[in-house]
Amino acid sequence: MKRLFLVLVGTVSLAAQASQQFSVPSAPGVTLAVTEIGEHHGKRPILLVHGARVSAKASFDLPVQGGSLAADLAARGFDVYTLDVRGYGASTRPAAMDVAPTTDAALVRSSAAVEDIDAAVDFVRRRSDGAKVALFGWATGGQWAGHYATLHSPKLSAVVMLNSLYRGTSAHPLIGRGTGMEDKEHPGAFNRTACGTYRVADAASTLGPWDRTLGDEKDKARDPAVAQAYVQAALDSDSTSSQREPRSFRAPCGAMEDSFYLATGRQLWDASLITAPVLAVAGEKDFWSRPEDMQNLQADLVHAPALRMVRIPDGTHFLHLERPARGRARLIDEIDGFVPR
Repeated sequence: MKRLFLVLVGTVSLAAQASQQFSVPSAPGVTLAVTEIGEHHGKRPILLVHGARVSAKASFDLPVQGGSLAADLAARGFDVYTLDVRGYGASTRPAAMDVAPTTDAALVRSSAAVEDIDAAVDFVRRRSDGAKVALFGWATGGQWAGHYATLHSPKLSAVVMLNSLYRGTSAHPLIGRGTGMEDKEHPGAFNRTACGTYRVADAASTLGPWDRTLGDEKDKARDPAVAQAYVQAALDSDSTSSQREPRSFRAPCGAMEDSFYLATGRQLWDASLITAPVLAVAGEKDFWSRPEDMQNLQADLVHAPALRMVRIPDGTHFLHLERPARGRARLIDEIDGFVPR
């Protein structure tokens, strides 16, 4: 099938980085928002993939100092792209997200995200004279990136996973057994009433996990302007947000179902199938990934030609949005040092 790529928007961020948003076809009826941030060189491309709830701009390109991982990587010489997976941000949303959420099957499971990543990777490679692409994923985005790499390693120069689940059976207080994500009537099964087809998040629930992690260190660990921009960008990512009170944005629940399975010992993909270099990074204070996930991932990556496992002291789930000394600078250095030039 012939694919057409349309430039939608040209803007300039406060970090003085030009950006272009492209419309990229994926599955039939699905169009993806892929944005390039920074000057286009046609080499050393990297694609950034968001996690389960907040889309690409809020995750990676906030218009405030210290809030754009994309701009920081562009300043290191990368051609930086971000992707909104279907159901998120400016990409096509499933029709079921236009009505009230139900307890039907969760929308946008890993297989759909992998299909979208492949479309975005192919697009980036076309703009880069066929160069291999570094794939970066945050949290669930890292889980999707790993799954993708088991199928398409030859297209990748590196896989970078930040604060991602892989496989484990130790207690997970947020999404594991005994939490609201488990069906009490069917132990081990995902609770569709807790997160059905999709969910909505307002400003308080978006910032809450970050605030609880940092506690009294909020202003020390992060710039308040970054936190404010993060919430604003998340709300702005959904054109229907103002139709609800309080204002809120929608996110598919498929990522939560996948994560529940990973948190309770089921393995959705096998890292032994990855043949691209892998950099796995986890914050010491991350509430999502566990040391067990990193250990199992390392044990299974038997065919990765290069492997680096990094645990960042005092790093949280949001370390790429926190102050440089809290792990952000270390993360950027690790990516820059690991991805081939």
